[in-house]
Amino acid sequence: MRILLINPNTSRAMTAKIAEAAREVAGPDVLIEAVCPATGAAAIESHTDEVLAAAAVVELVAADRDGLDPADAYVIACFGDPGLDAARELVEAPVVGIAEAAMHLAAVSGRHFGVVTTLSRTLGRARDLVSRYGMERACVSLAATGIPVLDLEDTGSVAVETIARYSAEAAAAGADVIVLGCAGMADLCVELTARVGVPVVDGVAAAVGVASGMARMGLGTSKRDEYALPTREGAAPTLPPQATNLEVFA
Repeated sequence: MRILLINPNTSRAMTAKIAEAAREVAGPDVLIEAVCPATGAAAIESHTDEVLAAAAVVELVAADRDGLDPADAYVIACFGDPGLDAARELVEAPVVGIAEAAMHLAAVSGRHFGVVTTLSRTLGRARDLVSRYGMERACVSLAATGIPVLDLEDTGSVAVETIARYSAEAAAAGADVIVLGCAGMADLCVELTARVGVPVVDGVAAAVGVASGMARMGLGTSKRDEYALPTREGAAPTLPPQATNLEVFA
């Protein structure tokens, strides 16, 4: 099984870290191929960044679909789940966003969860996703650490301490589970679980588990109505010239 893991920002360091986290939880028969766009948003911290990220996701999914060996599933490794609906229009294979996967698994792991994310300006998008995924009752807190996304490329002690503090506060306020609100936090789950004393969910690992499980079940993306191919004739959309402009971390 091959899963295409898409980091929608241009950070090579973060893509490599995300790929490592994904491979740690993937089964022995699962090939994780991690990619990121060569141009676009350096970090996804605003609505403008999200538009660029969504366009990159569409291009990368379409390019892979039209290649010689299309992936069995796709994972969008950004907590805003940019381009998720558009990507699902393009393929019959499962397409999973890390926020969606993390919230659903957190709601299975405990009755209530709290989200610990990066900058406060991203909280609005996180609230929108909580509502979209029907998690208003399960999600009891959303907290911004103030840590910029690119500072998580190399997660030093200061970042870890800050994330651990906000996670502990969420647990003290009633969260049975902590959801990490950035793919760049993917390497912190084990340490934070030990320090905070409640399960900590990394969306990258969660999405890989969901995507691989769906692929094994033969459960893909419905092509009825909303996620049908996005052209009147039902044909594949034409790719822009920059669709092959990507970095691969196989």
